[in-house]
Amino acid sequence: MSQPALNKIAANSPSRAHPSELETSVATALYDLETNIADLKTSLRPLQIQSARELEVGHGKRAIVIFVPVPLLSNFHKIQQRLTRELEKKFSDRHVIFLAARRILPRPKRSNRSRTSQTQKRPRSRTLTAVHDAILADVVYPVEIVGKRMRTKEDGSKVLKVVLDEKERGGVDYRLDTYSEVYRKLTGRTCNFEFPVSGGADY
Repeated sequence: MSQPALNKIAANSPSRAHPSELETSVATALYDLETNIADLKTSLRPLQIQSARELEVGHGKRAIVIFVPVPLLSNFHKIQQRLTRELEKKFSDRHVIFLAARRILPRPKRSNRSRTSQTQKRPRSRTLTAVHDAILADVVYPVEIVGKRMRTKEDGSKVLKVVLDEKERGGVDYRLDTYSEVYRKLTGRTCNFEFPVSGGADY
């Protein structure tokens, strides 16, 4: 990989020293877009990725999940729809999803609470619940989530039902299975995405 392409991987990422074949391909693709598409050049230049993973999403399909540094996520959002389209042209058999590279911090053990109470407390954004909620929002971005409901099946297993904005139905309905499988593989939780039922939905 050329040095300019390598620079698209964040300097503090372990992948910078030993990028996988997929990460090399993604970094090279981003650099190519920055170089060859004039209206993306300024926006893409400061952006870097943390890592990339390929996931099986069923029916023989795969998705590329690109993890980006949390501080850069809002900048990716500004061009994400265009960037996703361009990358999916280069990786024509796969969906592309951007996620922030968030870390979950464990809950302090009781024996350590008195000690940790004197130091910095665990930010709410690093809790399991907060990170899973953030992943959910990242997976479907820029589509807005308009409703959520946890359903418990007869066997005791739980399924999260997520209702997406009806206005985006035509643009992402073919991606719903990918959203569900990516979320399940990253969090271990089952989630079904759907759009409001005609006549109103009970969330």
